[in-house]
Amino acid sequence: MRLLHTSDWHLGQTLHNHDRTYEHQCFLDWLADTLVEERIDVLLIAGDIFDTANPSSSAQRQLYRFLQQARARVPHLQVVVIAGNHDSPGRLEAPTPLLEAHGTIVVGNVLRRGDGEIDLERLLVPLRDRDGQTAAWCLAVPFLRPGDLPRLRAAEGVDPAEAAPNDPYLHGAALLYRQAHALARERAAAGQAIVAMGHCHMAKSQPSEDSERRIVIGGSEALPVSMFDASIAYAALGHLHLAQRVGGLEHVRYCGSPLPLSFSEVGYRHQVLRIDLDGARAAAVEPLYVPRPVQLLRVPALPAPLEEALAALEALELDADLPQQAWPYLEVRVLLDGPEPGLRARIEAVLAGKPVKLAKIEPTRKLVAASDEAEALSLDQLAQLQPDDIFRRLWRQKYGDEAPPEQIESFAELFHAVEGEPR
Repeated sequence: MRLLHTSDWHLGQTLHNHDRTYEHQCFLDWLADTLVEERIDVLLIAGDIFDTANPSSSAQRQLYRFLQQARARVPHLQVVVIAGNHDSPGRLEAPTPLLEAHGTIVVGNVLRRGDGEIDLERLLVPLRDRDGQTAAWCLAVPFLRPGDLPRLRAAEGVDPAEAAPNDPYLHGAALLYRQAHALARERAAAGQAIVAMGHCHMAKSQPSEDSERRIVIGGSEALPVSMFDASIAYAALGHLHLAQRVGGLEHVRYCGSPLPLSFSEVGYRHQVLRIDLDGARAAAVEPLYVPRPVQLLRVPALPAPLEEALAALEALELDADLPQQAWPYLEVRVLLDGPEPGLRARIEAVLAGKPVKLAKIEPTRKLVAASDEAEALSLDQLAQLQPDDIFRRLWRQKYGDEAPPEQIESFAELFHAVEGEPR
């Protein structure tokens, strides 16, 4: 049996207010072709299908159109989807009757039975081969919120010293995976693999700068890789956008996002992962690299003074034949001594007529040595400071020089205007 692991599509996402529908469609078209070319039996989507809990109708149409086309091109294909922290579990599950009729299983919520215990059966998905026979089992565990977790009890095999009261999320999540795995082992016949899916932040894993929402629940953020039983054939993870092994384990992986979600990912090679199951184990895990339909440019490569940055922009050589939707995104990196009120206008003037989308201007201030005034002030000294004194101090701290008279006058005008507002 052959699986394909992907996650973090973030359909509907914009990059600094630029629409990315074209890029997402390019990825989905490539993915549909890949399902055919690689002879995939099961597609695993490990959460964050949408960028927000209330996605646009066009983003939802993209998803459902893809699922319909994928099944039409690969009639035996199974698709297993879990909700991520960006997704609305209820919205994902709403079309379940229609999706299940076309081979797609969605697990958005962790539900409880009438007795209050978690319905583990709902998290267990049988994976069928081309002949329709169950060949493996999937633990489809969505992003876990505190209310989704089982109650910790010593009778359930949890060491009281291990189940520290200041870390209930970590231990509750580990217990849920253990319970689901125990049920899978009861169901699995000899030679049938057990695959886990999760949307979470694992300990000792590397996040992508600027593009991921931190998950901090109680005192925990990162879950231990030990929560996956050693007999699991493969763990397909979502949430982190950088493809990586977890804890150095070949079979516990983040596939990463298929598109760069910030300029910090300009150098990443985005991918999906192909997994070949041989009986109860993963015989091979191979990356399949996703083509990048729209390039990201950082100019200059390192922050540079404004005149140098403008010269680098002027020298940009770009493909004039690209359609506008494929024009590259541009981040301009400028090193400044102080405020530059006309910065955007000067950059836009240099870029006029060039086939590029100005997405971001990243100003960097030159480091200024701390002055003597950086020393802490007493409460009495603070009480004696006037608003303009604070403004002058902050200006010196940030720019290493005295505030210009016109800036002081503007601050005074703004301060008095605010003071004059009715309370």
